[in-house]
Amino acid sequence: MIRPVIRPVIRIVLVDDQELVRAGLRSLAESEDDIEVVGEAADGRSGVSRVRELRPDVVLMDVRMPRLDGLAATREIVADPALADVRVLILTTFDEDEHVFEAIRSGAAGYLLKDVAPAELRRAVRVVAAGEALLDPGVTAAVLRAVAASPAPRSGADRIAGLTEREREVLQHLGRGLTNDEIARELYLSPATARTYVSRLLARLGARDRAALVILAYETGLVRP
Repeated sequence: MIRPVIRPVIRIVLVDDQELVRAGLRSLAESEDDIEVVGEAADGRSGVSRVRELRPDVVLMDVRMPRLDGLAATREIVADPALADVRVLILTTFDEDEHVFEAIRSGAAGYLLKDVAPAELRRAVRVVAAGEALLDPGVTAAVLRAVAASPAPRSGADRIAGLTEREREVLQHLGRGLTNDEIARELYLSPATARTYVSRLLARLGARDRAALVILAYETGLVRP
């Protein structure tokens, strides 16, 4: 007899100042058995408190909220060593370039627009909970534009000077938003080897997570607009 695959339940907290939006997100997220909404908050300050109290796997975070906006709340969560395992997924109606770029810089693991399809939202929660970075294809171009328009010099170039050719290829594919399995297929590697390369890049480049590697790939020109 074939046993059904039982996935671990992903615990999430919703942070959005609109009650109707939170209700909709709860309904969409919990339509499958492996995702559970364990808490909600109507502003960034309360959201940080709820995250510290509940220690969820993933936070769905709005950007514009009273008391503390979503980007500042994300920075507080990311900076707290006790919340190192919490992943923040920015979910907003705002797709201006500076919001997308600043969201990733703040430590968010991903960025989605609220018009995302229900199935894609649930997939995004699973991807982020698994420790991977995620950018909605609809906002990737905005990230590229923001990097291209940034007046800051590409000071990260020296950080990748010592990488091997294969490590540069992996970083480039990360910058394109590929998952470990997709990188493995592109470079004809085993999934385990692809994961090893990503872990090595995180350690060598002092990056907190995959999203930081994505930004570095853009800033150093490995991925060009």
